[in-house]
Amino acid sequence: MISIAAEEGASGFNVLFPAVYDIVWSLVVFVVIGLFFWKFVIPQFRKVLDQREEQIEGGIRKAEQAQKEAASNKAEHEELLKSARVEAAEIRDQARAEAEQIRAEKKAELQAELDRQTAAAKAQIEAERQAAIVSLRSEVGSLAVDLASRVVGESLTNDQRSTALVDRFLADLDSAPAAGTQN
Repeated sequence: MISIAAEEGASGFNVLFPAVYDIVWSLVVFVVIGLFFWKFVIPQFRKVLDQREEQIEGGIRKAEQAQKEAASNKAEHEELLKSARVEAAEIRDQARAEAEQIRAEKKAELQAELDRQTAAAKAQIEAERQAAIVSLRSEVGSLAVDLASRVVGESLTNDQRSTALVDRFLADLDSAPAAGTQN
């Protein structure tokens, strides 16, 4: 290899160093391509990069704004939720109080109805008792008159007299147990 380079150096052609006209024309093409890139490609590339940068920054701004709105909405939602819980607790307490009041009213109404029914039943029992006493007095009276008629052997048909006698007899019977219970 060294011998090949020595031979080329003697003839004036060097493989490692090209001819001057190759360097000049390569430089001209390089400058033209560089100017083309500098004038047309790089501005378009910058424009695309600027648009992407602007788009990304806009997206970041929108995301930050959305995040702020979400935080604001979350705080508002939590406040509404807290308010709703307080209101629900108040409604629940009010409903319990109303239920207790209704229960007390119904209990009072039921007690009044029971007292009324008890009084009515007692009045009915007393009325039936009085009717039974009157019925028994008349029956006992008529039996006593019949018995007295048989014992005496006379007819005791005088109603006023027999009625007075029976009433006096029954009055004596009524006062006899009362006197016996007092002793």
